[in-house]
Amino acid sequence: MGFYANRILPRLISAGMKNKAMTKHRPRIPVRASGRVLEVGMGSGLNIPWYDQKVTHLFGLEPSAVLQAEAAELAAAASTPFPVEFLTAGAESIPLERSSMDCVVSTWTLCSIPDLDLALAEIRRVLKPGGQLLFLEHGRAPDAAVARWQDRLAPVFRGLAGCNPNRRIDASIEAAGFRFTDIERSYFDGPRFISWHFVGSATPDRK
Repeated sequence: MGFYANRILPRLISAGMKNKAMTKHRPRIPVRASGRVLEVGMGSGLNIPWYDQKVTHLFGLEPSAVLQAEAAELAAAASTPFPVEFLTAGAESIPLERSSMDCVVSTWTLCSIPDLDLALAEIRRVLKPGGQLLFLEHGRAPDAAVARWQDRLAPVFRGLAGCNPNRRIDASIEAAGFRFTDIERSYFDGPRFISWHFVGSATPDRK
């Protein structure tokens, strides 16, 4: 499992993140970021080209050395107008100071974090008062029949890709002490058991 998780799975994730639906919607979130930005689960860096000059410093949190190396190559090729700094850690223990980030970006990441509640608490910790969590995530569908399929398939997805397709992402964000400033809930193109999405922003309700 170690070789698969460390060498094979990162490459499968990198390839999977380039599918048509993700490529279509990916720009919607990074273009909204500004100031000091933390991207949780940067992966192979596919968001990097979509950040603009509003960003002053980008921190990329990525525990996989394989994906981090790909992201570093992409960052160098993109010649970003801001520094990109990589952090080798999981989202449950973010190596940044309290209230140090203007924005935290998460795209197709919250489904895969082992301890989501702890990760959201850490995201809230590093955000400044009034800072924004910008998210584009898939999760549990509102349709009972689709949700039942998500529950059935969750063990398979978790074992093969580390993904939990049946998480109530919006409820988890609210339970972590965030207030939505905007949120869109809708199906994207593709199979319904993986295409229900949450897109928007949230701010810490209190500190």
